[in-house]
Amino acid sequence: MKRITFYFLLFTLFLASCTPTPVAPQTITIMTHDSFAIGEDVIKTFEADNNAKVVFLQSGDAGAVINQAILTKDAPLADVLFGVDNTFLSRALNADIFETYPSPMLADIADEFKIDSSNRALPVDYGDVCINYDKNYFTENNLPVPLTFEDLAKPEYKDLLVVENPATSSPGLAFLLATRAHFGDGYLDYWKSLKANGAVVVDGWETAYYTNFSASSGKGAQTMVVSYASSPAAEVFFAAEPLTESPTASIVASDMCFRQIEFVGILKNGKNRDLAQKFVDFMLSQKFQEDMPLNMFVYPVNKNAKLPDVFVKFAQVAESPAALSYSEIASNRDSWIEDWTQAMK
Repeated sequence: MKRITFYFLLFTLFLASCTPTPVAPQTITIMTHDSFAIGEDVIKTFEADNNAKVVFLQSGDAGAVINQAILTKDAPLADVLFGVDNTFLSRALNADIFETYPSPMLADIADEFKIDSSNRALPVDYGDVCINYDKNYFTENNLPVPLTFEDLAKPEYKDLLVVENPATSSPGLAFLLATRAHFGDGYLDYWKSLKANGAVVVDGWETAYYTNFSASSGKGAQTMVVSYASSPAAEVFFAAEPLTESPTASIVASDMCFRQIEFVGILKNGKNRDLAQKFVDFMLSQKFQEDMPLNMFVYPVNKNAKLPDVFVKFAQVAESPAALSYSEIASNRDSWIEDWTQAMK
């Protein structure tokens, strides 16, 4: 009997030694802008499928994120960077902060969004920066909605527009680029006419939309704001009481909007390249792409992703957004911003 017990103990110890020790989850850090948001259940899916722990490092607006990534590129703070858009993309690529990664998921992405042929920055989403307006104000005052840039400088729209500073705001820069595309070298003269007509400049989108814009705050003095063509859908989605129509709409006339495309890239010298590749693939997957619209109010680039009903009904897409080539933006962006800053003093 003692011999049987002894062998049983040996067998038990043998089995215990053969049982694999659970492997601790690998941590992956994603640097993003402050507007990044995604469903918690979506991230948990990635973590469960890859035995991973995802940490998000929000680092300011898109320009601040890029600057921080460049300053720390020899010892990066993250494995992946999301949020650089086509207005700032050249800054990231020229600084050589990204690894090349031709994700297999690119097969599901339309070519129009693939700006970086080297596959260092992969497209994730897009949205049109346009002027949004307070529908009630224009109806109650029997005032026609302006349909051109030139209209905005007319006396009947004096003091009604708030815009963001292109030196500090991504949508502000997008709107500046739209005016540059439309007016060419005459864009500064146009901005001077806007200034003379009472256009208000603030540092960022949140201040412009939630403080200055009348339809959002209910108290703002400006009835038009530079925002996104998806903002009307957000107004309906977040309304305290159910709405059958949005209190705002976007001016999507030809040349009046600028299309922003946001990208993701794997940072060079990151600690976990294999997991970083998997996360990039995940961001381009249908599951992630379908979760973005109601979290960040952007459009997915994956052609298989379906839009939520509120987007289909209330978000708008510019048929003919202003067009500037990537190379033209890359060569002139900083000088255009500097010239604008001097003109608007």
